[in-house]
Amino acid sequence: MVKNLVIVESPAKAKTIEGYLGQDFVVKSSYGHVRDLPKDNNAIDVANGFKPTYVVDADKRELISQLKKLSKEAETVWLASDDDREGEAISWHLSEALNLKADKTKRIVFREITKSAILAAIQNPREINIDLVNAQQARRVLDRLVGFELSPVLWRKVKAGLSAGRVQSVAVRLVVDREREINQFKSASAYRVVARFDAGQGTTLEAELPTRYKTREEAEAFLTRCIGASYSINSLDKKPGKRSPAPPFTTSTLQQEASRKLGFSVAQTMTVAQKLYEAGRISYMRTDSVNLSEEARKGAREAIEAAYGAEYAHERQFKTKSASAQEAHEAIRPTDFKQVKAGADASEQRLYDLIRKRAMGSQMADAQVERTTAVIGISTQPGTTFSATGEVITFEGFLKAYAESKDDDDQPSDGESSFSRGLPPLSVGQNLPLQTLTATERFSTPPARYTEASLVKKLEEMGIGRPSTYAPTISIVQKRGYVEKDSREGKERKIYALALVGDEVKTEQRTETYGADKAKLFPTDTALVVNDFLVEHFPAIVDFQFTAKVEDEFDQIANGHEDWGHMLAGFYEPFHASVERGQDIERSTLSSTREIGLHPETGEKITARLGKYGPYVALGDTEGETKPAYANLRKGQFIETITLEEALDLFKLPRVVGEFEGKDMTAALGRFGPYIRHDSKFYSLTKEQDPHTITGEEAVTLIEGKRKADAERLIKSFDENPEVQVLNGRFGPYIVAGKKNVKIPKGEEPADLTLERCLELAAATPDKPAKGGRFGKKAAEKPEKEADAPAKKAIKAAATKSVAKKPATKKKATATKPATAKKSAASK
Repeated sequence: MVKNLVIVESPAKAKTIEGYLGQDFVVKSSYGHVRDLPKDNNAIDVANGFKPTYVVDADKRELISQLKKLSKEAETVWLASDDDREGEAISWHLSEALNLKADKTKRIVFREITKSAILAAIQNPREINIDLVNAQQARRVLDRLVGFELSPVLWRKVKAGLSAGRVQSVAVRLVVDREREINQFKSASAYRVVARFDAGQGTTLEAELPTRYKTREEAEAFLTRCIGASYSINSLDKKPGKRSPAPPFTTSTLQQEASRKLGFSVAQTMTVAQKLYEAGRISYMRTDSVNLSEEARKGAREAIEAAYGAEYAHERQFKTKSASAQEAHEAIRPTDFKQVKAGADASEQRLYDLIRKRAMGSQMADAQVERTTAVIGISTQPGTTFSATGEVITFEGFLKAYAESKDDDDQPSDGESSFSRGLPPLSVGQNLPLQTLTATERFSTPPARYTEASLVKKLEEMGIGRPSTYAPTISIVQKRGYVEKDSREGKERKIYALALVGDEVKTEQRTETYGADKAKLFPTDTALVVNDFLVEHFPAIVDFQFTAKVEDEFDQIANGHEDWGHMLAGFYEPFHASVERGQDIERSTLSSTREIGLHPETGEKITARLGKYGPYVALGDTEGETKPAYANLRKGQFIETITLEEALDLFKLPRVVGEFEGKDMTAALGRFGPYIRHDSKFYSLTKEQDPHTITGEEAVTLIEGKRKADAERLIKSFDENPEVQVLNGRFGPYIVAGKKNVKIPKGEEPADLTLERCLELAAATPDKPAKGGRFGKKAAEKPEKEADAPAKKAIKAAATKSVAKKPATKKKATATKPATAKKSAASK
């Protein structure tokens, strides 16, 4: 007999909590969501107040049966999912799926998994907050409606397999707009004049001319006027200043800083943080609050005083700028500030260290600094001066523990602390012998491409998305093929550098590399075409202010100030009307095809197009007698910007790169990427290799490397049946029999297997199941995605009938009435 049944989301959390509760408590996991909207056209009854139909996931049916049995035996069921809208919805779905009675069901919440927090939650149970549930339902239903109705329009008008989403499409638009901003940026050059002086006692002073000259002639004229000049300190201005620490982490600032300092992706940060949270090391990692509890501030003070001294401690209470932030929640912080080591591996330890130091730094004294500005006169040019600035730290304060890093878009920092170096000892009137005087050409730079973290920062600033949606949004735009995270090599350009040498100005031409990017987000051609289509025909979906307004309405529902059905109706009616109008859009009006020009030799038309397997160029007319030639676009090339010269270069493939073993090696592009063809075999190029530039020597190395890898992989083959092989795989030896992978039983030696035994084992192995289940595509995409691609059955229905005309079916599903926005009497 179970006295108390506690249900949490994850088994790791269950294991931690079970250790804090006595023998009267059994802790079980729901493994996340247990119910969702079915993947068909009957999930939402639009005509009946947007009533959703929920079904228990196929891979959760056995789990629900087990939990039902335990819940019937238990005296009390404690629903302990996360303290946010998603967690509240999980508790509500559990109560519905398990048919829990209100008098024996209690909802408990906590922001950290510690013994004190768990016991405090048990002492202070509450009911399910139906307003939070309704806010989550509204988001899920609205996003399903958008994806289910808009995606088929994209399939018919643009390309099969595409998807659209309320937040994902806005994120894509930001990346597309930034790429076009970069492409349209006109870089201008100017000359930066820098002088280096001997400041005495073996020190140097570097100073800059505040004016930048637009032409080389102007810069050369200035350097000429400096011939024979003497330099001295006109004035020294010293001012005290201070730097204050950043607040403790929210979800988005943790993602940004982990990206800058640790090189983590947004998804990686959340995965590692989840593990730290479930192990009881940090507070809940999905939050937009910068608040710290009184207990946490006390713990931070004690740790600061022990590590650095009492003078470094300074208690602060930060206020979140976002109006939607829940101040009752806390920022991300360690559960025990005295705990220095935490985490099962290096990634967890590094992230924990970042979280701990940031939270400690937020409760430390300001850094005290002294800023000095030196103005340096030029004897031959009265009224023109050089300027040098420096800053020295007189008291480290919070910098003893932590200093925030900067993004590419922010002002450049000198080292991690973003403080400039101090100046050498100087005095007014001091003569400064000139060491070097240079004027170097510098070009203005376009805005930086987004990183995953800086895109999250932008979305948050615009009020789009919430802590639980940032990571799924960034992941889904890459998964859908709209955005690629990539590193690109820079280009070279010539610059001029002038230097005053003695009584002569010398000019030197140099080469610099510009435009290199590391781990930045690039839009694909598909993104450009889809974005333009949505901007023109469905502007509300990709409108920044409109999307932010929808987020605010979700907040109003969560606060009990708005009815979710009324909110959905206000969104759906104009949206559905725009979908209906979208059926009449002419495909020829899309920007998926562009005429580039004519071939200089044959006069044939060259066009750039978006095809099933991505962007490509076509030489010739599909309606002509001669079959057109095709070539895929290279990385970084776009339909809208590719030039005739670049297109002609693409048709140089396939090309023979050399000979090996008496046969040609040919570089070409295929539907799965670039490759080398040799002796009727294909060898895929690496990410760094280009089929246009790969050499014969590199191709031979590629072929030999693949042969060696294949030889090491093959354990045994059978001449009488080439479809059966014994191979070495990532997880050990296995059998391949046609399209079936077969496990080798323990105790059997792979090299001793006969063909008959292999076929016997293959026959006993069931065919590969359809994708789904706990580890399938369905489960991986589930709880926070924007919208799934509907099943094939729904495509035809979506093309002819609106969702509103389809009543919700109850067949093989539990149709449930949506929770109303009204609170129960007990929760008021």
